[in-house]
Amino acid sequence: MVVAVAAPILAMSVGLSLYAMGDAAVYFYSPSQALEKHVPAGRLVRLGGLVQMGSVVKRSDGTILFGVTDRRASDKVMFKGDLPDLFREGQGVVTEGEFQPDGVFEARQVLAKHDERYMPKEVADALKKSGQWRGPSTVAAVLPAGDVR
Repeated sequence: MVVAVAAPILAMSVGLSLYAMGDAAVYFYSPSQALEKHVPAGRLVRLGGLVQMGSVVKRSDGTILFGVTDRRASDKVMFKGDLPDLFREGQGVVTEGEFQPDGVFEARQVLAKHDERYMPKEVADALKKSGQWRGPSTVAAVLPAGDVR
């Protein structure tokens, strides 16, 4: 009898927990994956790749515009705040934020790689998957393994 009462309560608790966690997950996309998956505006995601050469523009209001590419596709990123000291064109980067209705990615956070041997695992995996990887075969990760946080 106790099992008959506890089982539905447990099932409902698990269901509610999974539903609540679904909104907390932040998925990682490279620019080409974001394009293929048609990531909707307003959804919190991570966008990663390489900072596009010649794309960094610093405005007088503190807004920074730059491109993120996986060499198959590129996305324009807008960020207002302090960039990491290691942020550079041609270097690996992971941004967290939302695509806007106009397609510009508004970043809340920007993470840059440490040196030539250090790149976020998601960026390295996306570049390898697209056939654009040009680095060493082993990569140290900045972020936890897997596609979601």
